[in-house]
Amino acid sequence: MQLDSQGIATTLPPGWEGRITRREAPAAAPALGLAPSRVTLGPSGATGERTFPIAHLANFALPEERGDFGSGAVDIMGPGNLFVCLFEYGPESVGTALFAPQGMPRSLTPSQFSPRALQHVIPGQAGFQTFFTEQNRAFCLFVVLGALASAPTLVPSANQVLTGTTVQPR
Repeated sequence: MQLDSQGIATTLPPGWEGRITRREAPAAAPALGLAPSRVTLGPSGATGERTFPIAHLANFALPEERGDFGSGAVDIMGPGNLFVCLFEYGPESVGTALFAPQGMPRSLTPSQFSPRALQHVIPGQAGFQTFFTEQNRAFCLFVVLGALASAPTLVPSANQVLTGTTVQPR
């Protein structure tokens, strides 16, 4: 399966599915009857925020309702499941220390995964997170394994997907 949207393209192995989307920004504050200087947080983000592309790739059926970093999807993962999130940040992030590494990692190792890398710990799961710049675009790569014990078989699958993923310049 091939996906190509928002300047991100990927080729997924059989049995995988993915989505490359750009979450709609919540309505601007004035449309909500709020003072323009007041920002509120809601389930889909802050009013008036700018959004950027997000790729969710998985070797299991992705639920339609997912958080930016996969909440809703990682909650239903089994031990043989793998979830990959490629989250783009705004152009103001390019050139900052956090995004200084150049190029998306495409050769992960099982030792890079840890339960402590998860946004919220789910027993048995492990994650990997890194920030980088590719094609003058700032990204976070977040990968979740359904079971740390399955890392020797899951990590090569993650690398296959990462190798088949490209980013185009804006």
